[in-house]
Amino acid sequence: MQTHIADSYRSTPEGEVAERILRNCVHCGFCLATCPTYQILGNELDSPRGRIYLIKQVLEGATPTEKTQLHLDRCLTCRSCESTCPSGVEYGRLLDIGRHLVEEKVGRGVGESARRAALKTGLGSPLLFNGALKLGRGVRGLLPRPLKAAIPPPERAGAWPAPRHARRMLVLQGCVQPGLKPNINAATARVLDRLGISLVAASEAGCCGALSHHLNDTDAALDAARRNIDAWLPQLEAGAEAVVMTASGCGVMVKDYGWLLRHDPRYADKAARIAAATRDVSEILAAERGTLEPLLSARRGGERPDASLAARRIAYHPPCTLQHGQKLAGDVEALLAQAGFELTPVAEKHLCCGSAGTYSILQPEIAGALKTRKLGHLQAGAPEAIVTANIGCLTHLQSGTATPVRHWVELLDEALAPL
Repeated sequence: MQTHIADSYRSTPEGEVAERILRNCVHCGFCLATCPTYQILGNELDSPRGRIYLIKQVLEGATPTEKTQLHLDRCLTCRSCESTCPSGVEYGRLLDIGRHLVEEKVGRGVGESARRAALKTGLGSPLLFNGALKLGRGVRGLLPRPLKAAIPPPERAGAWPAPRHARRMLVLQGCVQPGLKPNINAATARVLDRLGISLVAASEAGCCGALSHHLNDTDAALDAARRNIDAWLPQLEAGAEAVVMTASGCGVMVKDYGWLLRHDPRYADKAARIAAATRDVSEILAAERGTLEPLLSARRGGERPDASLAARRIAYHPPCTLQHGQKLAGDVEALLAQAGFELTPVAEKHLCCGSAGTYSILQPEIAGALKTRKLGHLQAGAPEAIVTANIGCLTHLQSGTATPVRHWVELLDEALAPL
């Protein structure tokens, strides 16, 4: 694509990156077929190709409007278009640049700014989030059905094994996951413990920064990244093998620390080291598959373990942040099949469920339509449970179905548990 970047942007780091990405786009339109918002709205400006044109116009000097901002806001940042694009266009990075520029030019009203600030603060702080969650659970029985569905009942985590192995890995606890689903990280710790790996959390680490990043608060996102780097790097230098992610949305953010901090002279190298050491839990377990298989076989004296599982027939939803953001596909399905689960066929696996961080709150109509569409495909095979790999997808999908929605590692933990 030919570009004429305005002088005010041409010599900036963002302008140089944007121009390179724009020149890679050949405007073929393959992305339209896999874009969730285009599938729902049918508007070219709500497709990757349309948004690329809008960003290009801004970079070439056009004045953006609230309509420009609306079309960029409607993007889920699912990056399905990147998996489809034959030219390797880094749409997600271009969108980040475009959103930031438009935000500076257009701004937001007082109400919308306050709502976004509340989301960043409330969801990014475990203390505030857990307090609000406890209050919501206390009055859950009095709430209308839609609000009641958004507040899950409390769950208990199983035991977290004490560190006892020479091999050690770190885990990001996350912001909302410990309050909503505390068993996910505990189940991961139990699975890894059986493989001879101790899982520990660095107390100084906090929010990965994804919430702030996708709400255009770049400074807050980078501050969160630096805090986590300072918490994890000494532990990696002391022998920890990896930083394990159980929420794929956090994983894709932390794996991008090297890129986001590439211009920071103090943190560029440190960020690159953290990014390189970060692994989704599926990557860890896929690498340990040889150790895992004897444990599964021995659990029932060599018989398949599936006869004792609470749910055997399951539908798997691969989060966008796992399949498109981290380019990880197939490992979760293979591990679940190895553990004796039957995976039902699911159509349109590439399409987003509509969660997308705060998207389901900021764009509820589109998110709701995508949730309904996704659940239709997931439930078509009559599964006993739906499993996924991201807390946002899990809670979003669960709000629309009575079928249990769980993190896949919890099922693997059950498959490995002693009888």
